[in-house]
Amino acid sequence: MLAMTLVVLPAMFITGFRFVAVPVAIVVFFCWFGFFMVQPNQGAAMQLFGRYVGTVRDEGLRWANPFYSKKPVSLRIRNFESNKLKVNDLEGSPIEIGAVVVWQVVDTAEAVFAVDDYEDFVHVQAEAALRQSATSYPYDLHDEHTVSLRSHTQEIADHLRKEIQERLTSAGVKVLEARISHLAYAPEIAQAMLQRQQASAIIAARTKIVEGAVSMVHMALEQLSEKGMIKLDEERKAAMVSNLLVVLCGECGTQPIVNTGSIY
Repeated sequence: MLAMTLVVLPAMFITGFRFVAVPVAIVVFFCWFGFFMVQPNQGAAMQLFGRYVGTVRDEGLRWANPFYSKKPVSLRIRNFESNKLKVNDLEGSPIEIGAVVVWQVVDTAEAVFAVDDYEDFVHVQAEAALRQSATSYPYDLHDEHTVSLRSHTQEIADHLRKEIQERLTSAGVKVLEARISHLAYAPEIAQAMLQRQQASAIIAARTKIVEGAVSMVHMALEQLSEKGMIKLDEERKAAMVSNLLVVLCGECGTQPIVNTGSIY
């Protein structure tokens, strides 16, 4: 009887252990699939049967319900350069423009679930905002109070960044910087616009020269009158003004001329 007991008890123990060990092994094996790795500056959006349940941002080895599906999203700062777009500026002149955009995902859930492909969404919306900004300003300035694409780079960059940010907020993306990387007139009008720029520069330079010459002539007449060095009538003043303006505004150097007929 004792011998039978010694044989039966171990057999029962082994059988019971099997009944317990097998389910435990299955559970452990199943839970193993709940482990996942989160890299630095990375997030993981988790879903349970199609329902969003949260985001993990802490780096390292993590565990979650094995039934959770995990979508990794990079939180690193990224940048891209847009294509060279051909648009019309505020004055209707065709120009080529491109920009560099620096951006970062700040809301993992919105980046994954609010848009279909957030990277493609960023590229398309950035180019749309660039087109909008290009049509809001002239290529070149015509007066000191006009903001232009070529001369006011910081103002244009701030406006472009705000335009892009408004379009990407719904996708959980933050725009850190946006700057124009390429700006030029379209090839078909580039030569004509270059001549226009040269003419504008010449006119501006001539204006400064004339303003300075008039100021110098006025100062010369005042000093001659105050010091009483010489008395000039209106006709002689006009001749002096004419000669001084020719000398001061002329492009070529003056040539000395000796007048032997009159002191005037």
